[in-house]
Amino acid sequence: MFGSQNENSDDTETVIDKEDNVFVMSNRKTKYPTLQLDLRLIKDLVVIIVSATAGGIIFSCLGQPVIVGYLLAGSLIGPGGLNLINEMVQVETFAQFGVVFLLFALGLEFSLPKLRVVGPVAVLGGVLQIALFMFLCGLTAALCGAKLSEGVFVGTFLSMSSTAVVSKFLVEKGSTNALHGQVTIGTLILQDCAVGLLFALIPVLGGSSGIFGGMMSMGRLLLVLSIFITVAYMMTWSFIPRFLKLMIQLSSQTNELYQLAAVAFCLLLAWCSDYLGLSLELGSFLAGVMISTTDFAHHTLEQVEAIRNLFAALFLASIGMLIHFKFLWNHVDILLAAVILVIIVKSIVITAVIKSFGYSIRTAFIVGLSLAQIGEFAFVLLSRASHHHLIGGKMYLLLLGTTALSLVTTPLIFKLIPVVTQLGILMRWFPSESGVQNEEKATMLDVYNRTL
Repeated sequence: MFGSQNENSDDTETVIDKEDNVFVMSNRKTKYPTLQLDLRLIKDLVVIIVSATAGGIIFSCLGQPVIVGYLLAGSLIGPGGLNLINEMVQVETFAQFGVVFLLFALGLEFSLPKLRVVGPVAVLGGVLQIALFMFLCGLTAALCGAKLSEGVFVGTFLSMSSTAVVSKFLVEKGSTNALHGQVTIGTLILQDCAVGLLFALIPVLGGSSGIFGGMMSMGRLLLVLSIFITVAYMMTWSFIPRFLKLMIQLSSQTNELYQLAAVAFCLLLAWCSDYLGLSLELGSFLAGVMISTTDFAHHTLEQVEAIRNLFAALFLASIGMLIHFKFLWNHVDILLAAVILVIIVKSIVITAVIKSFGYSIRTAFIVGLSLAQIGEFAFVLLSRASHHHLIGGKMYLLLLGTTALSLVTTPLIFKLIPVVTQLGILMRWFPSESGVQNEEKATMLDVYNRTL
């Protein structure tokens, strides 16, 4: 729906899509083709990037993770703060490139042999975690007299962890190749794969789709996922090495063409994954894993690292814009209690699941704390559930505030992980450092033998 302003009016024209997203039209319609320039979007991006840079500098000088600076900078300039952003939908869409490039770089650093080793705990353990959260929250809802469907949705909501935030911390700490890092990343990727299935489940819980229709949708997604991974695996050993070698030869004087080809390949696979009903994140991660099996993985990572850092800062600032200080302040007691409860419950459940697969208590505990927050995909699930009238307005605001606050507390949790593990060693809850290394080697060998 276009606004009906005349040619000389100064009123803002807008477009509203079927999802009730409001797009600001920065250029009026003319009879002749002209170069279109969205000055409002440019201004918004400048404000976000400058604010994120300032926040990152301040927190870096304070010895704190720059991610907190990005999140708080976004909350300061967002609707809950100074309200400096006009085109929220365009900015949030643009910021999704941050997740895409984060997971692409993560796939480049991921070891495929180690992925096979942690495959059972990532796939089976990840599914078990989601099922446990759905069962526990559904049971709690039934005992408290709430709707069972609402409780099951809250379980799926809480089972999601932040792939973008956690992966960035793992990269910064150099833990991507550690055993707990591999298990954490594998579990996060399984959660990303499950997002499409959870989307198919929401209409069933909301009553807008029958059980048979929901099961058909989930079965179709599993079939598409299997075909997609199979085709990607075949391309990994046939097309990708030849293509990258050709790009290296053509980029003998400058890396511009190779850099462009790497970005194009990432975006193409991400778009194909999303087009098939999966997710952008799965496709971009798979693109990185496909290149990681070649000899060009390190070179590719060097080419996209600067792009990844820019868009990651933009994405984290856009997540911060969802945080409303006024709402947080008015309900700080409830939200703090909810966040503490979420962190404790998620840590216990995930630690128990990882330990049940034969990993050491130390590794399981670190993975549990690393995944104790609620992820950014929860915002998408929450929006979809609200659209299907699965949850009420108060529950929506509570879950939104809890998610935002849990993301803000994630840097603090990662800061506390080394302290807690050292305390565990002193209290003899965990084995010593040498014992941990031997135990983890034995665990990896045992898991690998079981996989074979």
